[in-house]
Amino acid sequence: MKLKLILGMALMAPFFYACNNDKSEPKAEMVETETKVETDFDFNVEQFADIKILRYQIPGWENLTLKEQKLVYYLGQAGLAGRDISWDQNYRHNLTIRKAFENVYTTYSGDKSSADWEAFETYLKRVWFSNGIHHHYSNDKMKPEFSKDYLVGLLKETNTTLEGEALEVLFNDKDSKKVNQAKDVDNVLLSAVNFYGPNVTMAEVEAFYKTKKSPDAKKPLSFGLNSKLVKENGKIVEQVYKSGGLYGAAIDNIIPWLEKAQGVAENKAQGDAIALLITYYQTGDLQTWDDYNVAWTAATEGNIDYINSFIEVYNDPLGYTGSYETIVQIKDFDMSEKMSVLSENAQWFEDNSPLMEDHKKKNVVGVSYKVVNVAAEAGDASPSTPIGVNLPNANWIRAAVGSKSVSLGNIIHAYNNAGSTGRLKEFANDEEEIELEEKYGQTADKLHTALHEVIGHASGQLNPGVGETKETLKTYASTLEEGRADLVGLYYLYNPKLQELGLVDDWKSIGKAAYDGYIRNGLMTQLIRLNIGDEVEEAHMRNRQWVSAWVFEKGQEANVIEKVTRDGKTYFNITDYDKLHDLFGQLLRETQRIKSEGDFAAVQALVEDYGVKVDQEIHAEVLKRNAQFESAPYSGFVNPMLVPEMDDNGEITKINVVQPESFPKQMLDYSGKYNFLPAVN
Repeated sequence: MKLKLILGMALMAPFFYACNNDKSEPKAEMVETETKVETDFDFNVEQFADIKILRYQIPGWENLTLKEQKLVYYLGQAGLAGRDISWDQNYRHNLTIRKAFENVYTTYSGDKSSADWEAFETYLKRVWFSNGIHHHYSNDKMKPEFSKDYLVGLLKETNTTLEGEALEVLFNDKDSKKVNQAKDVDNVLLSAVNFYGPNVTMAEVEAFYKTKKSPDAKKPLSFGLNSKLVKENGKIVEQVYKSGGLYGAAIDNIIPWLEKAQGVAENKAQGDAIALLITYYQTGDLQTWDDYNVAWTAATEGNIDYINSFIEVYNDPLGYTGSYETIVQIKDFDMSEKMSVLSENAQWFEDNSPLMEDHKKKNVVGVSYKVVNVAAEAGDASPSTPIGVNLPNANWIRAAVGSKSVSLGNIIHAYNNAGSTGRLKEFANDEEEIELEEKYGQTADKLHTALHEVIGHASGQLNPGVGETKETLKTYASTLEEGRADLVGLYYLYNPKLQELGLVDDWKSIGKAAYDGYIRNGLMTQLIRLNIGDEVEEAHMRNRQWVSAWVFEKGQEANVIEKVTRDGKTYFNITDYDKLHDLFGQLLRETQRIKSEGDFAAVQALVEDYGVKVDQEIHAEVLKRNAQFESAPYSGFVNPMLVPEMDDNGEITKINVVQPESFPKQMLDYSGKYNFLPAVN
C-alpha cells in the first residue's frame, strides 16, 4: 500500500495500500506545501505544464559503511534495470513512442525557438514524468499541443520511424483512459493499461481467475500479480513476468544486481530474503513470492531496506496485476525511534477503535514502522513518488506475520520546503485555521502518515469465509482501503492518547489542524487537479472526497461543518471538532463493516454517491482562485545519482552522491543505460 502527498493535509495517496502508489497512488504526491522550513538546499529543478520537478537529499549517506553504500547502490541499479517494464505495463505503445521522441529530441537540428518545438519538448517531459502517454494521476491520455503534420515533419527530418497505431493514437480518441473505473462499463476493455490484451474483456478476466485455486485457502496466492492475460486463438492465455518469459530481457538485468546485493547483505535474514526475490524473478512462482514476502517482512534488522518487484495493483482496473516499482531506503534513526511507539501500542488502538467487536483483530502482530530516507527510486515510484509505504499487501501475511510501514522522511522534507503558503491563505476560512496549519500542519501530516500506515492498514479483519477485497469489492477495493486507513488516522489524530504517548505536546491543536486540512482538501483544493466537467477517478482523490463529503452531509443538521460564502468565495469551517471526530468514527465503523463483509452494494453506493461527482460551481471557483498561483499542481523528483569510484582492480572504493544536471538529462541517461526491452513486447 502506498500513500501519496497532496495539497492541504499533506498526506493521504501511486503508498500507493503501499498506500505502492496514495505511490502510499498509487500511484500520493503534493500540489504545494502549506508550511515551509527554510534551508540552503535548492529543492526546485524546473516546472512545465502541470508538473513541478524537485530534488531530494540523502541524509546520513556519509555515515554508512562502504559495504552499506554498496548495498544501496546495487539495489538501486537493480531497480533501474527494470525501469522500462513500467513503461510497457502502462501502455503497449509507450516504449515505441518514447524511443521515437527521444531520437527526435537528441538529433533534431532545426528551429528550436518555435512554439511547436516548445510544445514538443513539453509533451516529451510530460510523457517522461508519467512513464507513458497517460497522465500519471488523472489517467487521461495527454494530447499534444502540436499538430500531427508538425510531428511527421520532425520524424522525417531526423530519420525517425513512428507509424501506424502508435502514431495515430497520439491525436485520436482511442485508448483515452489508462485505467477506467467508471460504473457499469467493461473496465478492462476501456482501460489502456497493458495488463490485458486489447481484445480481452472483463468477463473473460473474471472467469479466468475464478478457476484459480490456492493450495491453502487460508493463504491465497496473488493470482495475476505478475502476469498479462492475452487472447490466442480465442482462448485466454497467461504470460508470466519472469526470466525467459514476458519482460525477461529486463529481468535478466535485474537479477545480477540483486545477486551483488545479496553478497553485501547486512545480515543473514536480509540476504535470505533477497535470494528468494531472485528465485521469484527466475521462476515467476507465486508461492515463492509469498515465501519472499514472509522473509522480507521478518527481516527488520539493519540500516538498509528496499521495495522491489510487481507490487501495487492500482493501475489494474480489477486489482490483480502489480506495477513494477522499486524504492531503496536508509533508516532515519532518530525519527524511527520516536515513531516506533505507535507500533508498540498498535493493539491499544485496535482495542479502542469504534469498529464492531467481530471486526477487530484480537492480536495485531508485527507492525514495523520506520522513518526512512530514500536513496533511489524507479518504475511506478518515480518520478512521482509515494510518501509512505505499508507492505506486504496480502491480508493473510499481514495477519500472520505483520507488515512493514515506512514514511519517506526526506521526500516529505523536500515537499515541505519547495513551496509557499499562498494557497493556504487563499482557501483557509480564517486566521485561526492558517495559524493552526503553520504551527502544527507538518507534525499533523507526519502523524497521519504514521497512523494511516501502521495502525490503519493493519487494523480490522475479514469475516470468516469472505474473499479478498479485490474479489468482493472489485473496482472499489483500493479507494475503500485508502479511505479506511485515512479514517483510522483521522479518528486518532484528535485523541489525548497521542499526548499520553509523548508524540505531541497539544493533541487538540494537532487534531484541529489535521481536520481543517483534510476537509479543505477533500471538498475543495484537490479539485485543482481536475479539468472542468471531469469526475473523480483516482483512488486516493476519491477516498478523500467521499470521506469529506459524507461527514459534511451527515453533520449538516448539527452544522458540524458549515459552508461559508464570503466576498463571492466559498470556505468550509469546522464548528464542532468533537462531533466531527465522532462522525469519522461512525464512517470508519461502516467502512470496516463493508470490507469485513465484502458488501459490494454498500461500497458502490458510498463511492458513487460521495466520491465521484464534482460540484461544478465550486470546481470552477477553485480553478479561478487557483489561477493566481504559479506553482504546478503536481510534483515529482529527479533522483540523486550514486556514482562509484573504482580502484585499479575495478573494486568500488567510494560512492558519491551527485545531483543530476536536469530532468531531461536524467531521463535520457536512464534511457541510454537501462534500455533492456524492445519497443514491442
